[in-house]
Amino acid sequence: MAEPEPPLSCDCFVSLPPGSQDDHVIFGKNSDRPREEVQEVLYYPAMDHPPGTMLECTYIQIPQAEHTHAVVLSRPAWLWGAEMGANDQGVCIGNEAVWTREAIDPGEALLGMDLVRLGLERGDSAWGALNVITGLLERHGQGGPCREDPAPFSYHNSFLLVDREQAWVLETAGKLWVAQKVTEGVKNISNALTIGTQISAEHPELRSVAQAQGWWSGEGEFCFNEVFKSETPPARMELAKKRYSAGTQLLQQHDGAVTAKVMMSILRDKPSGICMDSGGFRTTGSMVSILPRDPTLPCIHFLTATPDPSRSVFKPFIFSESVTPVSKVISPHYGPDDPVRKQPRFQSQVERRHDLYKAHEAALQTMEINPDAGSVLTETLRMLEGQCLTDIEALLSGEIPADEELGDLFFDCVDTEMKFYQ
Repeated sequence: MAEPEPPLSCDCFVSLPPGSQDDHVIFGKNSDRPREEVQEVLYYPAMDHPPGTMLECTYIQIPQAEHTHAVVLSRPAWLWGAEMGANDQGVCIGNEAVWTREAIDPGEALLGMDLVRLGLERGDSAWGALNVITGLLERHGQGGPCREDPAPFSYHNSFLLVDREQAWVLETAGKLWVAQKVTEGVKNISNALTIGTQISAEHPELRSVAQAQGWWSGEGEFCFNEVFKSETPPARMELAKKRYSAGTQLLQQHDGAVTAKVMMSILRDKPSGICMDSGGFRTTGSMVSILPRDPTLPCIHFLTATPDPSRSVFKPFIFSESVTPVSKVISPHYGPDDPVRKQPRFQSQVERRHDLYKAHEAALQTMEINPDAGSVLTETLRMLEGQCLTDIEALLSGEIPADEELGDLFFDCVDTEMKFYQ
C-alpha cells in the first residue's frame, strides 16, 4: 500500500507565561504554500486616509479605515494580504486553511490572507483585530482562489491572534465564526478545527444556523468542531490532525521554557512535518515574535523571507520611528499588467523572486553540489542568527540600550546574509 500523502498545512504556535521561559509571549508560524511561490517581507508605515477612500484588496474593494497601523508582513508576492505579520501595537496574526460543513463560496471575496492584513492594520489588540476580522467577514464574506493558478483552490480560515497579554483562536465557516480566548500556557493550530465546547465568543447566529441545517439538535452542550466538521474533509485536513498533535507535543515538551530560539527549533522540525518539503508544497516563509509583557520593551519580530526555515536565517525586525526599507526582500510588482489583475486571472506567470530569494536559491543549489561547503555556509548563517538572538536578549534584559538604529536591524541582517551568499 502506498504511503499516505504528508499533511499539507501551515502551523501557528503561541506560548504565554508560564509557558515561556521569560515574561514574554512568543508567537511562531510556518507558511506552507505551493513550493515555487515567493514570499516577500514588506513594511508599511501608519497612515491616515481621507473619508470615503476605497481599498483594493486581492479581489474586491472595501471601504478604507480612517487610520491604519504600521505593519510588517510576510506575504505571497502575488496577493494583497499576508500569511502572517505584526503591527506597531504589539499584535501578531497568522492564518490556516480549514474546511467545514459550510460550502465554499465560488465567488471572489476577501481571502483569509486579506483578513490577516486588515486585522493588523486596523486592530490595536488581539481582541480588537478579531472584531475587525469578524466584522469584515460578516459584511464581505471570504472566498476566491487561494493560489496563483487557474485550477480552483479555495478554503475557509482559522486564525491565531496574539498580543502582549493574551491570544485568541478564531475559526470560521463561511461568514460564521467562533473564538476561544487563551491567557496562559501553550497553544497551536493547524488545518483542523480545534474549538470544541470552550467557546469565549461566537457569531450570534452560529447555533441557530446549525439547528436550521439539522447539524445540531439544540439540546445538550454545543461542540463547534463536532457540529461544523466537514462530512467530506480533504485528505490534507485529516492528515493535518497528526501534525497538529505533533505540534502540541513539541510545545508541551518545552512548556515553561519556550523562547524565541525554541520556537525557531519547532518551526524547523522536519520529522513532524512542521517544516515541510513534500511534493508541490513546502514551507515558504516563517516568523517568530517576542512580545514582552513589559510595555516599555519593544516587540521583536523575526522573519525569514526565504523558504525552508531549516536552511534559512531568522532576521529581526523592530518597529521604530525610522524603518529602513529593504528592497532586497521586495518582489517585482506589475500593477494592472499583473496576471492576477487581468480577467480571466492567472493565465500566465511572471517573475516574482526578489534578490534575497534568488541568492538563497543559488546557495541551496551550491549546497547540494558541494555538501561540505554547504555545511560551512549553514554554520556561518546560524552564527549570524545566534548573534542576533544574543543581542536581542541583551536588549530586552536592559544590558544594551535601545537606540534609533533599531529600524535598521532587518536591513543590516539581510545585507549581511547576501554577502555570505556571494
